[in-house]
Amino acid sequence: MESSSLRGLLDEYAELEKQLADPAVHADQSRARKLGRRYAELAPVVKAIGELDAAREDLAAAQELAHEDPTFAAESQEIAARIPALESRLTELLLPRDPYDGSDVVMEIKSGEGGEESALFAGDLLRMYLRYAERHGWKAEVLDSVDSDLGGYKDVTVSLKSKGGNADGVWARLKFEGGVHRVQRVPATESQGRIHTSAAGVLIYPEPEEVEVEIDPNDLRIDVFRSSGPGGQSVNTTDSAVRVTHLPTGIVVSCQNEKSQIQNRARAIQVLQARLQALAEEEAASKAADARRSQVRTVDRSERVRTYNFPENRISDHRVNYKAYNLDQVLDGELDAVLDALAAADREERLAAAGS
Repeated sequence: MESSSLRGLLDEYAELEKQLADPAVHADQSRARKLGRRYAELAPVVKAIGELDAAREDLAAAQELAHEDPTFAAESQEIAARIPALESRLTELLLPRDPYDGSDVVMEIKSGEGGEESALFAGDLLRMYLRYAERHGWKAEVLDSVDSDLGGYKDVTVSLKSKGGNADGVWARLKFEGGVHRVQRVPATESQGRIHTSAAGVLIYPEPEEVEVEIDPNDLRIDVFRSSGPGGQSVNTTDSAVRVTHLPTGIVVSCQNEKSQIQNRARAIQVLQARLQALAEEEAASKAADARRSQVRTVDRSERVRTYNFPENRISDHRVNYKAYNLDQVLDGELDAVLDALAAADREERLAAAGS
């Protein structure tokens, strides 16, 4: 990257630091969050630029002194050996970022092939993600769910939010989770101990800021109905559950877990915003070969992304040939190793594309 471009990033960082120090900026929380997120994105870049500049200055000084004192020759060689790694680190940090890496997410888990066993596995996946969220201090909220007869889920929608203030949010960690997740185990409904294979689908969307997706109220049909399941004294006595239909696309979102109709309506529209944004991203990706990989998938047409083999306590991610024998720990929320493997593969692809 040219020095003028790097100087531009340093100037932007300094300006952001100045703005964030202004109390008036924090009166607008939305603006403050955006500025803070960009500041956090640039911080490692600025640090890498500083380290590289310092190394180059030290090298120049050591080489100059080596003409007068040979003992500086070894030091100059040591510094020169460190510079390529610093340059590679900076190149990596300057790769184009996914614009939603700092975003929170809406995740849907749907049972697929396998009937009740698939619904039970969908419940296992939900618990896995909820425990992972707990380990990272994220806020998790179940927005809507359709229970199965044996205690699993036919369909469940959950919101996952980070504490904020970081360059990478929930989307940066979980964006590759979309797809078909396959399970191999002896179902609770199997009397003869035979191993069955079933699947559940995960769909994940970046949760948009309110200003990012505009919805024409005339495009919505809103229906209310009685809530069912846990929720307090108002359940089955008031029409607090809400179903929102987006007429142009046919997308339907329901929410019944909040206490009031107003709250359920707000959450349903928020999920609708996320789905519409993801749909727009998918359409853009289909028009441009270099567009960001689409994360919108359905249970029927998704590629199989991962297998959970209970008899062998094995988890396999088929996209990056990842395999480990700690399935029990993964299902307890220890997902970092497999997520790191996916992130590393994505980073290598982007570096290769940048160098071609």
